[in-house]
Amino acid sequence: MREEMLRREAAELQRGHRKPRSPHGWGLLVALWLLAFYEPVVTEGHLRRKNLEFIFIRFSAWEFAGCDKLWAGLVTTLCHHIRQHFGALPLSVFHVLGSRPRFASGFSQREWILKKGTCLRLWGLLLVLGVGVAILLVALLVPGVKDHHALKVVGSAVASLSGSSLALGAFSILKNFLVSEKKKIERLTDSDRFAGQLGFMSKIRGEVEALVDFLAFMEVFERRRLRVVLEITSLDLCYPEKVAGVFNAMATLLSDANAPFIFLLAVDPSVIVPCLEQAGCMKGLADNGYLYLNRAVTLPFSIPEMGARSRLRSVEAAIQTREDLMYRIIAGNVAKTRHAGAPAAAPGWKEADAEAVAWIHEAFRCLHDGSEVLSRYLPENGANVRRVVNTIPITLRLLLHRAGPGLALTPRAAAAWVVLADRWPCRLSWTLQCLDDAGQIPPGRPGKSLWSVFQEHVGELSALRQPLGKVLSLDGDPELFREFLARDFPFGAAEAKELLGVTVNLDHSIRHQMGLLRAMARLGKAGAAPVSRGVQCPCPR
Repeated sequence: MREEMLRREAAELQRGHRKPRSPHGWGLLVALWLLAFYEPVVTEGHLRRKNLEFIFIRFSAWEFAGCDKLWAGLVTTLCHHIRQHFGALPLSVFHVLGSRPRFASGFSQREWILKKGTCLRLWGLLLVLGVGVAILLVALLVPGVKDHHALKVVGSAVASLSGSSLALGAFSILKNFLVSEKKKIERLTDSDRFAGQLGFMSKIRGEVEALVDFLAFMEVFERRRLRVVLEITSLDLCYPEKVAGVFNAMATLLSDANAPFIFLLAVDPSVIVPCLEQAGCMKGLADNGYLYLNRAVTLPFSIPEMGARSRLRSVEAAIQTREDLMYRIIAGNVAKTRHAGAPAAAPGWKEADAEAVAWIHEAFRCLHDGSEVLSRYLPENGANVRRVVNTIPITLRLLLHRAGPGLALTPRAAAAWVVLADRWPCRLSWTLQCLDDAGQIPPGRPGKSLWSVFQEHVGELSALRQPLGKVLSLDGDPELFREFLARDFPFGAAEAKELLGVTVNLDHSIRHQMGLLRAMARLGKAGAAPVSRGVQCPCPR
């Protein structure tokens, strides 16, 4: 969007159109003069303008999730950023003296029309004020007239009335300058009785309409089109009622056909749809959440599957945040110089830490190397990639600390295990639970492969699909899981047992739940077995 904005700007200048201006510096004085004494007009030439400016506003719903009305946070964020972008003074003057642009009659190219009524009122007040001050000075200073108290009363009354009118206008501008639209809305929502206040929503709507009119005025002043782009994120982390409130706020802001707002709604439909269907205020309107989304979203865009190059870029961006890998060695050197008389254990700590850093760098190389098969199994979600990158250093440090020298595992295997636990937590937990129930891993031998264990007990997992439905939804592609364990990373039971003690990104409560379900299923089969064989239990008479 920024590239399109620059391209259109350059194209408009090449066509010979006038250069756009901004309400800053000298342009601020021009904007204030036009706000006070001129009325903007939308001409045919303005409608033909192709250059535009995007005003980007990011709204993280999670930051306002604690307030009672999440939609109020959206409106206050909008007002705050618009005020910050254009300045408080132009917006304050517009509230008192400004007017919404009107459409030109015919093909006139005149964009500014003098406000004759405003000018006449202003000159009239100034004239009356001058007359009143002159009468008062004559009554106070001219000899022979000082004794006429009536003249003093008339002069002071005329001067005070005209001066108070001018002071009232200046006070209104000062009030809007000090009290922003954001503070006005916050005062309304802070009231204990705001929910039942008559005309509460009309006041909010009035503030939004004034903001839209101001943007229309600035379009004519800046000689370009303005579009406010609100990026709404983290909405799928909020409660259902608050999600519905944000959609209501969006509908309120977009109710005007000429509203210059563009909403970029970054959400996961599988999370948002149940929230809309559960919201009490949406009953009857959103019994089908997908249908409501189709009506609310005018340009749906579902992000396609991430390619190999995009995966590697995501991993690289996440790895660059691991500054501790670079500063750990430097901090160790500083500590060594400061504590020269430390015991002999300090160099050993440094050597162990340097070994851990080398292992971490090797593991990250396996993730980032496009020729390495492990990069094929990286998650597509950026949050999952960051979780993998943050987990690998902890896993490797714990592994080196527990095993010590002579460790048979490699950084590549540890990184693959972290990816396995992140991509398929349910299937991995089921395999580990079946392995734990068997309880027999020959010492010094790899034992069965995890894939063979999973194949033996996949029928039981299918039978428990209903109680484990939510946990199974956490897993990725089952075909990739088979290729991961059966072909590329054939972990054995002994390796799994060694890695399980340092696995921090796998929820162990999943295994506990699976163990209980598996035990209950076995007890149910054992209790039903005598009945199926036709054996009758003796009953006391």
